[in-house]
Amino acid sequence: MAVSEDGAVSEETEVQQRYREVRARVDEACARVGRDPGEVHLLPVSKTKPVELVRELHAIGVTTFGENKVQEVVAKHEATPDLPDLCWSVIGHLQTNKARDVARVATELQTLDSVKLATALERRLQAEGRGLDVHLQVNSSGEESKFGLAPEDVPALARELTAFDSLRVVGLMTLAAPGPDTEVVAACFERVRRLQQVLGEDDRAAGSYDRLSMGMSGDYELAIAHGSTCVRVGTAIFGSRPPVNDYAHYWPEGRPGS
Repeated sequence: MAVSEDGAVSEETEVQQRYREVRARVDEACARVGRDPGEVHLLPVSKTKPVELVRELHAIGVTTFGENKVQEVVAKHEATPDLPDLCWSVIGHLQTNKARDVARVATELQTLDSVKLATALERRLQAEGRGLDVHLQVNSSGEESKFGLAPEDVPALARELTAFDSLRVVGLMTLAAPGPDTEVVAACFERVRRLQQVLGEDDRAAGSYDRLSMGMSGDYELAIAHGSTCVRVGTAIFGSRPPVNDYAHYWPEGRPGS
């Protein structure tokens, strides 16, 4: 059942039911490894899906959504002026020419990977009088087709970010290697968790590294077992998306990002 703001009770929609099912699985995954479910944020990834589904989840208390494309964030932000508590997390690769829009409407960027991008964001954020939570994106699988920094290159960027006042470094983000081999996937998550420990002990690194954004629809339970504090779930909540070839503009390898 869903309860609206005026107290009316109605049958839950499909997307609401799916969200609750995934949340239950997140909680169960936490229980299996002795973690507090409150430590893990479930981020619904609404890319390519209509804003009506965002509204349906907002009706049951969900306020933060992930999007790959900045123009989709802007469009959905502008379509929901009546929902001022909506927060948008950009989880796709960001080009510097989109920094203005991110600075204007996003609450979080999970894919910071260069000083050049940080500089563009800082300038725009200063103009807007806003701050932005950021994760440093780590290419934990070593795939040349993926964005993000090699693990060994992350500490240098983390130290340079001490010069940026509007960027709040809060953690690390990664996409694990694709495929059914859980040992390979787990190794990606472990690389990022070890890096989190290194950065947490580096007093020259900007910000904090309490958050680990790891895990998507196919591997979020494994990610939770390896320390993830944010799982980015799209298809398991919103249903299937367009054919894989349509994802070329989201991810360089042309496969779904959640």
